[in-house]
Amino acid sequence: MAPDRSDLVLAALQRLADAVERLAPPVPSAIDWTYKAYRWSGGGCEPALRPVRRPHDIGLCDLLCIDRQKTALERNTRQFLRGLPANNALLWGSKGTGKSSLVKALLHDYAESGLRLIEVDKAHLEELPEILEYIHDRPERFILFSDDLSFESEEPGYKALKSVLDGSTSVLSANLLIYATSNRRHLLPEYMAENLEARPAGNEIHPGDSVEEKISLSERFGLWLSFHPFSQDEYLATVEYWLAKLGAPDLKTHWNDIRTEALRWALTRGSRSGRVAWQFARDWCGRTALGA
Repeated sequence: MAPDRSDLVLAALQRLADAVERLAPPVPSAIDWTYKAYRWSGGGCEPALRPVRRPHDIGLCDLLCIDRQKTALERNTRQFLRGLPANNALLWGSKGTGKSSLVKALLHDYAESGLRLIEVDKAHLEELPEILEYIHDRPERFILFSDDLSFESEEPGYKALKSVLDGSTSVLSANLLIYATSNRRHLLPEYMAENLEARPAGNEIHPGDSVEEKISLSERFGLWLSFHPFSQDEYLATVEYWLAKLGAPDLKTHWNDIRTEALRWALTRGSRSGRVAWQFARDWCGRTALGA
């Protein structure tokens, strides 16, 4: 007996429904919001938002010689936590001077006040709208953190970040700020030839279109904080702090020798910074304990 025409139609519709279901993206798994920090793994991963189970244990009190930057960013973050107007922030300057450590220290000190952190790699900045959907209705306050950020002018993440900061038809969620760090003030490489585009206007000089385009991204951050290499005294003070924190014995007795070695260490690294001071302190404490 030939199958009924309606049965054939129903079977075809079922096959079509099954095919559509296979093509549909999987339902996102529930996020465990009890953690302090998260890392965005990308919309193609499951889960896309993964908890950081052991965030850095560094507080604001551990960051020396950047009091101006620390005061400004902490104040901005406190405004944000209280629901007051606050700015997205760009922390730029010399390597190892505490830019990313400052953001992590804010999480350490203010997690109990509802602060949370989502780390986003440059490669995933195109997916910012997806991240916003995850946190839109959450009661916590989120810092979207992108570390060591720099772009080439044609990278897609550059346009996405620029649009989200200021220019998209949608606005950032009230419970989100963007904090980014970079060694470059304008996040993009600057070339000598671009200076040739500058044009005179009376007694003033106006930059060319290429420079204006590069400046336009960094200017969308409301708060700029610059970080500079440490002076010798600042570097040595940081070395002393970390040696004491790590439990180095007889600091006063051996300080002259330690000072000489610390300066030599910085010279070989070509930098005086908080990071170099911390690395020296770890090396010194490890070596002296091993030889004891």
